[in-house]
Amino acid sequence: MKVNTQSVNFNADQKLIDFVQKRMDKLDLFYDKVISSDVFLKVENTSDKENKIFEARVSVPGDSLVVKKQCKTFEEGVDMAVASLERQLKKRKEKLRPHL
Repeated sequence: MKVNTQSVNFNADQKLIDFVQKRMDKLDLFYDKVISSDVFLKVENTSDKENKIFEARVSVPGDSLVVKKQCKTFEEGVDMAVASLERQLKKRKEKLRPHL
């Protein structure tokens, strides 16, 4: 799957981008009709420890799924967002499956 990663207010290193790509690729296991995904990594200028925001927009035929997580680290945010997207994709797949 093509993952378009953008970092806001900082420069993301290649290790973080590869981590995001690897995690997002796992979504293909749950729903094979994913078209593309846009990922935004943001750092808020606050004194709060949870100042890292991970936002993902996954395009599927006829719709797009959006997940936004705010955590202490980007890795934690990625894991939480991907878990949420997995649930949404499974639910979508169940609705599309004809019930016998």
